[in-house]
Amino acid sequence: MLIPAYFAVYGGAAVLAVGVHLLLRRRKLQAAEQALNASRQAGLNEPASLHPVVDPNRCFGSGACVKACPEQALGIVDGKATLINASACIGHGACVTACPSQALSLVFGTAERGVDIPVLSQAFETNVPGIFIAGELGGMGLIRKTTEQGRQAMQAIRQRVAQSRAEAPLDVVIVGSGPAGISAGLSALHHKLRYAILEQEDALGGTVYHYPRNKVVMTAAAKLDIVGSMNLGTEVAKESLLSFWQGVVKQTGLRFQFSERLEGIEQHADGSFTVRSSKASYHTKAVLLALGRRGSPRKLDVPGEEQAKVVYRLIDAEQYRGQRVLVVGGGDSALEAAIALAEEPGTTVTLSYRSQAFSRVKDKNRQKLKQLQEAGRIEVCLQSNVLRIEADQVQLKTLEGERALPNDAVIVCAGGVLPTPLLQAIGIRLETKYGTA
Repeated sequence: MLIPAYFAVYGGAAVLAVGVHLLLRRRKLQAAEQALNASRQAGLNEPASLHPVVDPNRCFGSGACVKACPEQALGIVDGKATLINASACIGHGACVTACPSQALSLVFGTAERGVDIPVLSQAFETNVPGIFIAGELGGMGLIRKTTEQGRQAMQAIRQRVAQSRAEAPLDVVIVGSGPAGISAGLSALHHKLRYAILEQEDALGGTVYHYPRNKVVMTAAAKLDIVGSMNLGTEVAKESLLSFWQGVVKQTGLRFQFSERLEGIEQHADGSFTVRSSKASYHTKAVLLALGRRGSPRKLDVPGEEQAKVVYRLIDAEQYRGQRVLVVGGGDSALEAAIALAEEPGTTVTLSYRSQAFSRVKDKNRQKLKQLQEAGRIEVCLQSNVLRIEADQVQLKTLEGERALPNDAVIVCAGGVLPTPLLQAIGIRLETKYGTA
C-alpha cells in the first residue's frame, strides 16, 4: 500500500504545481491584455522610435522577449508576443537577441505613421559627398551599434580626408555627443584628426541625457577607440552610462563645444564645408551628423522666452524648491516634471496645456496628477496658452480671459522638432519608412 500512497502524494504535488503554473500564466496573460487596452485608451500605442515587430508565423509565445525587455514593453497576447506599451520602448533590442525563433525585428515607423530616414551608403555617407550620418538619426537606436557606427563612419572619413585636396583647418566636424558622436570623437582623437564636436545641450549624452532616471539604456558591450571594451553589465542604467562617458572624457581629454546648435551646412567647390552653429562657423573637410531624432526642443515662440529662467527640461526638481514654476505641455514629460516639482516643499506649480484633456499620457501619471491637484499642490490650466513671459510673471490666455501668473521659472516640455527640414536644406535625400527596417 506504500506505492499507491507514494504516487498519491507526489502525483498530487505535481498536479498542484501544474495548477499554480497555469494560474500564474493566466494572470500574466490577463495583465498583458489589460496593459495593451490601457495603452490604446491612453493613446500610447504608437512607438516613438525604433521598435520591434513580431512575425506571427515564427512566434510561438515562448515569452523570452518579455523577460528580456527591461522596459516591460512586451507581453503575450493571444499566444503571441505583442508590443503592449509602445511608448516605453526605446529600441535597445534585448528582445530581438533573446527570441529563440527569430520572430522579432527592429523597425522605424508604422503602417499609419511614416518616419523619414536618410539614405546612406555602407560607409554611412549620404548622397552629399563628405557628409556622413551615424546613430539614431540614421535609423539605429541600439547604443552598442550606434557606437560601432561612429567608429566605422570615422574610418571612411579618414580615407576621405587623406584623399582630399581641400584646404581647411579641420578634418571633421562631429555634430552630437551621444554614443555615436562620442565614439567618433574618440576615433578622431586616436587617429590624430583635427576635429570639433558640437552639442546643442550643455552636457554630453545626446538622447540618453533626456531619458528618465534609472532607465535601462544598454544591454550589451561595445568597443571604443583608445578606451577599449565598454562592458558595464547586462542592464546599464542611464546614470551609469553617463558617468562612464564622463570618465572617458576626463581620461582622454576629448573636447566638446557645448550649447552650440547646428544651424546650417554649406558645401564649397573644393568639396569642403562650412558648418554654422548658433555661436560660430567651422571650415572642415568632412561632417559627421551624430544627432538624435529628438531634434531641437520645440519652443513657444513668445516674447520673453529668451530669458534665463526658461528651460526645456527638468533635471533636478530640488533646485526649484520654494519657487513659483510654470510647466508647459501635455505629455508624460510635462506631467512628470510637474509632479516632481510639486513634491518639493514650498514650490508652487502650475501646469498649462493648450488642449482640453491629457489624452496621451500614462495612467499612473494621470492619477498622480489628479491626487496632487486635489491636494492643492498643482494647479492645472487646460485650454491655455502662454502669451508672453515677463521677469516676475507669465501672461496666460485662458478660457476666462488673460491672466497674470506670478512666476520665477518656466519649464517647457513640448517635445522636439525633428531635424528633417535641416537635412533637406543641406540636400540630403530621405526615405520614408512605414514599419520597415
